Amino acid sequence: MTEVKTNRFIVFITLIAALGGFLFGFDMAVVSGIIEPVKLQYGLSSSQEGLFVSCALLGCIAGVAFSGYLSDKIGRRKVLFIAAFLFLVSAVGFAFSEAYAVLIFFRVVAGMGVGVASNISPLYISEIAPGKRRGALVTYYQLAITIGILCAYLSNLFLQRNAIAHAGSGSGLLHWLFIENVWRGMFLVALIPATAFALLLLIVPESPRWLVQYGKTAEALSVLRKISDEQEATAELKAIREAASQPRGGLSELLRLPLRKLLALAMILTALSQLSGINGIIFYGPTIMKSAGIVTNDALLYQVILGLANAVFTIVAIVKVDSWGRRPLYLYGSIFSALALLLTGFCFLMGITGWLMLGAIILFLLFFALSLGPLKFVISTEIFPTHIRGTAVSVCIMTMWVSDWLVNLLFPLMRDGLGIAVTFFIFSFFCFLSFIYAKGKLVETKGKSLEEIEKMLA
Repeated sequence: MTEVKTNRFIVFITLIAALGGFLFGFDMAVVSGIIEPVKLQYGLSSSQEGLFVSCALLGCIAGVAFSGYLSDKIGRRKVLFIAAFLFLVSAVGFAFSEAYAVLIFFRVVAGMGVGVASNISPLYISEIAPGKRRGALVTYYQLAITIGILCAYLSNLFLQRNAIAHAGSGSGLLHWLFIENVWRGMFLVALIPATAFALLLLIVPESPRWLVQYGKTAEALSVLRKISDEQEATAELKAIREAASQPRGGLSELLRLPLRKLLALAMILTALSQLSGINGIIFYGPTIMKSAGIVTNDALLYQVILGLANAVFTIVAIVKVDSWGRRPLYLYGSIFSALALLLTGFCFLMGITGWLMLGAIILFLLFFALSLGPLKFVISTEIFPTHIRGTAVSVCIMTMWVSDWLVNLLFPLMRDGLGIAVTFFIFSFFCFLSFIYAKGKLVETKGKSLEEIEKMLA
């Protein structure tokens, strides 16, 4: 009975922390339904369109830049509260802003919230999870991202169809938000999960590893007893204390061997996973469908199908990551992602539209969700020592957002200049590079505690 309670507790607090991932996915994907009406209302060029989408990613970089250091100073839980606050402010601010420059500002604020959550949520989960289940529990975070993406697509589709059905009738604030300017309402919906996230964080305990770092051993043991039995809790506390006895390091320590090699591994795998173009597909889905000859209304429905596929395939990764292992999943996922992107590019090149083209994109999402998507978080939160993990993970997550910023800034220019087919061929090339690099550098870490991994990679 005790084991059942501890399992429930672990899953419960993991799901709360993973709400940061839900808001990450929702906030990033909701813009796909906003791009076209904002582009029309403000008369944006291709470069301005790229700026509108990518400015949130600049906010992500800023959020990551301060959150890693801050989480090492004041704790993981308090920094997650900061993320929830940023989500709340941005949802309201964006919905009620008129000037284009102010819209950009609140997109940056939203991006800061995403950056903080993308850094601290998986870090917190990895530090609270038992070694034998850590891979699956960290992958819950990626699942939350995909569910957030799916909910954004569903919300966009519902609000757009509702606005069409009630166009020309009614008045008042809600009519202005959800009918006349439906894209504002699309963003305001984020207020609901952001509020839930802030309230639920009140019952989440602090990371036991952070508590030990600051001499709060009794509190750390109390948390460990909730996630494992007495014997395991005592043994894990001892291992954590031994690891925490090392002096706290900074960025300069990460640049010295052996940590420099681990940092290079995590950063390169993270960058290559994002250069696969996954967020180009998420953010610019309707415009991609439009390039394939699909009308905008149908494009949002197609995006719901893509979002559903992405979420379902991530569940498979949760089930298999701790049994199949990180390395096999990464290798098979990256090579088949490359082939799926090649097929998608070929469909665009030959003018093949409809279900075959959609099927090729779904294949990419399948293999990305099994490998490149969740494993970058699992790997980056596993391989670094406790005393420097917060800083190291923040560097890796910042790498992710810089890569995403480049993809989303350049995507409209690549689409209009090189053509959509060539754009997908370029994305495929980066997946092939990811396979080659992982084959030579990635080691297996499944089933090991964070302290065992630290000794193995020392």
